[in-house]
Amino acid sequence: MDEEQLKSLEEISQFLNPETRTDVKDVTIQHVLGVTGSAEGRELLLKLPDILKKIVILLQDKSIIIAKAVTLSLINISADENGASALLLISESSKPDDKLNSNLFEICLKYITEGNINLADPCCMILSNMTRPSTFVERIVNLIDKSEYTWETIVSVFCKQGDKNSASLNYLGPVFSNLSHSQVVRRYLTDRSKCLIKRLLPFTEYAESELRRGGIIGTLRNCCFDLDNHDWFVSSDIDILPNLLLPLAGPEEFDDEDTNKLPIDLQYLPETKQRESDPDIRLMLLESLIQLCATKKVREHFREKNVYVILREYHKWEKEKTILLACENLVDILIRTEEEIGVDNLKEIEVPEEYKEKFHKMDQDFINSTT
Repeated sequence: MDEEQLKSLEEISQFLNPETRTDVKDVTIQHVLGVTGSAEGRELLLKLPDILKKIVILLQDKSIIIAKAVTLSLINISADENGASALLLISESSKPDDKLNSNLFEICLKYITEGNINLADPCCMILSNMTRPSTFVERIVNLIDKSEYTWETIVSVFCKQGDKNSASLNYLGPVFSNLSHSQVVRRYLTDRSKCLIKRLLPFTEYAESELRRGGIIGTLRNCCFDLDNHDWFVSSDIDILPNLLLPLAGPEEFDDEDTNKLPIDLQYLPETKQRESDPDIRLMLLESLIQLCATKKVREHFREKNVYVILREYHKWEKEKTILLACENLVDILIRTEEEIGVDNLKEIEVPEEYKEKFHKMDQDFINSTT
């Protein structure tokens, strides 16, 4: 049966050319879309790289109905790592002087930066799928760098809040998070002259989209792994602390002394203040704060800003064991004196292997405990 389907796909591939009549192309791409709906169908398509290339090229078709069906097909194909790999190879093989562009990243970025109401959001979904496998990240970054689209342009489009008739671009959040595993991308985002990362900070409290919110918090967490940026992050130029701490804060009231020590954005929060609802996002926020606590200067800054009182109340509210453990690890760092810690950079401490295993077991026992 597979052989018959394969032969059938080979036969209809001739109708996936740009010059084919629109009605014929429409029927053909709708058939291909149906094939991509099953794992077996997607595996068959991977045996026909010529069809995959034609599908990518048809993403640029003048008919919005055909282009939309192509995006849905590509979303299905790119959801599998093997499919994403095949599409990446096609993009890498595309040349600037080719008559028909088959660089999927360039095509998607074109629709995204133009804000195409019909195609921008599905193109963001395709890029989200394509960037998910960590082994593809550096290759994709290289493709984007070779394109005409700068990171400044992409971030600007993402940050622009349009009306109800514009594309949301929320799936660009996960794209930023995936690609920020690359040091190259982190350098772009933290370039002092452009300060792109500051433009992303408001989205840590973006109530309209968990995707956008989580993607940006994931991006910030990845950037927090770079020690060279820590002092800058907590400086007045960026002031990342309120953006990481506010989603963990609730409506609790503190006495004047504690309140006045907090960052302005965390003082006198309303009774309606809600904590971040997604556990994965809460964990990323804590992981970001823990990474920043690697250096003495930031630890002292956190103590001056009374981070502990927010974490204390948050700890009472949190129910997830894995997240509670992360919170306790962070609190443990902040309540110790620098004399007790004894080093400027916590990442320089070498823990013997037997202790690593012991600490890991203690963590697992805590997470698995029922009380």
